Amino acid sequence: MRYTEIKSCYVGPEISPEQFIAEHFFLYLAKGSIEGYDGRRKYNMKPGEYCLIRKNQLARYHKQKDNGEFEKVVIVLDTTFLKNLSAKFRKTAGNAIHPDTFILLKKNNLIPDFILSLMPYYNKGGEIDQTFANLKREELILILLKTNPELSDILFDFASPEKIDLESYMNRNYKFNVSMERFAYLTGRSLSAFKRDFVAIFSQTPGHWLIQKRLQEGYFLLEKNGKKPSDIYLDLGFEDLSHFSFAFKKKYGINPSAVAHANKY
Repeated sequence: MRYTEIKSCYVGPEISPEQFIAEHFFLYLAKGSIEGYDGRRKYNMKPGEYCLIRKNQLARYHKQKDNGEFEKVVIVLDTTFLKNLSAKFRKTAGNAIHPDTFILLKKNNLIPDFILSLMPYYNKGGEIDQTFANLKREELILILLKTNPELSDILFDFASPEKIDLESYMNRNYKFNVSMERFAYLTGRSLSAFKRDFVAIFSQTPGHWLIQKRLQEGYFLLEKNGKKPSDIYLDLGFEDLSHFSFAFKKKYGINPSAVAHANKY
């Protein structure tokens, strides 16, 4: 296969820029590499590999170019599309529980051939013509279910997240930069119930606890691991470096760059 012919493109609705995965999507990596993280473990993808990324999860991923090139194909499998497909093929979900956010799929010949079959439908913007988008997405679903029938339990599960242990969830996911509404939804609570349960467990408001937890981790990375502030603020859940620096100095009375500098000597 000539991977040089594959273009980076999206099929289906746009993906949210947040670290909250609102819809399932299929990812095929053609060039470069990807490191994903979901609060539990890291996932690494190389060219020619592909995975299903599950909805209602928190995740971040970093891409690495290879010789200046990075190409991927992202196919979004939104709930409306999957519900229509479920009715059409009379598919329902079982009770299987899959812990991984990035479900790496075994290689077979059908997927690479499918990726190449998308090429004639690209427009100049690297998108698939909407006339064919749903047909190609349906074709992908049929391939996935043929090669990985257990995915039916994930793709056709339309239930909202159930109520889960709040303390362990927040201790695992505090570095993700998402809203309180997202945290509440993912832990199976209304926003008011989330805030009430949070204070009962941590004796602090969620906003204050998140900042303090992220700053403690930041201090450790700067002092013990020799990281630079610019290398860690995004992974700690801060939107920009100035916000991280301001909050850090307010808590510790010193700029984060000074901690990193002192660690060198």
